[in-house]
Amino acid sequence: MERPVSSAVMSADPSLRRAERGRRPRRLSLVLALILFVGVVGAGAWGASYYRRCQDAAVGPKRSLTFTVEEGSTWTKAIEDLHAKRVIPCGGIVGSLLLRGTGKGDEILRAGSYELTTGMTIDTAVAVLTTPPPKVPTDELVIPEGFRLTQIAEKVQKDLKIPAKRFLTEVQSGRYVLPPYLPEGTTTPEGFLFPKSYEFVKKGLSARVVAKKLLEQFGTEAEALPFDRTEELGVTPYELVIIASMIEEEAGVDRDRRLIAGVIFNRLEMGMALGIDATLLYDDPTPDGELSSSDLGSDTPYNTRINPGLPPTPIASPGAESLRAALDPANTKFLYYVLCGADGHHKFALTNAEHVRNVHECLG
Repeated sequence: MERPVSSAVMSADPSLRRAERGRRPRRLSLVLALILFVGVVGAGAWGASYYRRCQDAAVGPKRSLTFTVEEGSTWTKAIEDLHAKRVIPCGGIVGSLLLRGTGKGDEILRAGSYELTTGMTIDTAVAVLTTPPPKVPTDELVIPEGFRLTQIAEKVQKDLKIPAKRFLTEVQSGRYVLPPYLPEGTTTPEGFLFPKSYEFVKKGLSARVVAKKLLEQFGTEAEALPFDRTEELGVTPYELVIIASMIEEEAGVDRDRRLIAGVIFNRLEMGMALGIDATLLYDDPTPDGELSSSDLGSDTPYNTRINPGLPPTPIASPGAESLRAALDPANTKFLYYVLCGADGHHKFALTNAEHVRNVHECLG
């Protein structure tokens, strides 16, 4: 009886069947390895191509834009923002790698606004963000405390090369007001050009630019002071500046400022003449820095020896300390003071008799 063919196959050598089964997994592993190899090579080639594209500037029309870096921003955020605005072609990890390649990733990212375009290379964009702006030529103007308009004009001429006459014509034009401190209709901004150190850009500099800046600075300083106290003190903001200007001219040492303010307010309240020679020197008919007998009796509204109340305008530009003293006068009953000593301090008195003794002691 003949055996079926299938029985002959089944009865083949078992070792051959094992060898056949072993060859199949090895073939499959080789196929998978080949696929993986092709994938890695392909991915690597694609990655290299993508990296190169990220290094290049975009082709086509470019659009200008303003790019702003906020204070405290990081390079990571800047790279993402540059990519989002299409300034650079790539962000993320590739953008960070390219930033490192520029060699500027450790430089300070300066806050500010920058003019960029779309389609830039990361090297170009980063160079803009790390390049300091060109230095703008400037001139410094230093106004000392206690300067009057004529002295400020001379200092403007010396420091900024703007003629003093042109500056005075500008500030006395009547266009400068600063309510409520310098009200409309005031003929002069005397006392309101704040004493300070200023820096002005040379290009486009004019008398108007300077005057406006000095007046605006007064407003800035005044906002930080308790000018709401003027009503309690019984004076207007403008009158307060007049008082501060007299304190500025009279005080030789800081500790005297509030005491001098106290004397001024006491005399105003009693209706006494202030008797402050600095006001008369402001309108001295013979401006030599000294007061003669005829000067003391001169008929001028700035002669506070014969006219009670305040002079019509400030007599100088007071600094912040004199303004503060005028707003917070010492709680005192003193009515007199006299300069005493080389250090510029004053001796204060309650009565005229005591004042006379102080005068003899201090002035001889």
